[in-house]
Amino acid sequence: QLVESGGGLVQPGGSLRLSCSASGISLDDFVVGWFRQAPGKEREAVSCINKGDTIFYYKSSVKGRFTVSRDNAKNAVDLQMDNVAPEDAGVYYCVASSSTILATNVCILEGLWGQGTQVTVSP
Repeated sequence: QLVESGGGLVQPGGSLRLSCSASGISLDDFVVGWFRQAPGKEREAVSCINKGDTIFYYKSSVKGRFTVSRDNAKNAVDLQMDNVAPEDAGVYYCVASSSTILATNVCILEGLWGQGTQVTVSP
């Protein structure tokens, strides 16, 4: 089971830290991705990290602002969101995947999904 947390209301330019916590599996055995879905839009990959923490994918619009990292002690993968912009709003989901296409310019994952956490960006 995956559980996302850390979402909420943030002002433009502010920061949030999302966390994806796992139970029943060890996240360091999986590629993990953060995806988001805005109202009326398809779910899209935001950031992904491979098992060895050597390959990172970031959606172009979040590069330099978002950072994905593992916290193996907590069996979690975090997404640090800085300088948040209005277009970053949406429901953020994490996925632990064993079926992956992952490179620095592409992230396509299927696997175990969390239930999502809402990020709202508003002054």
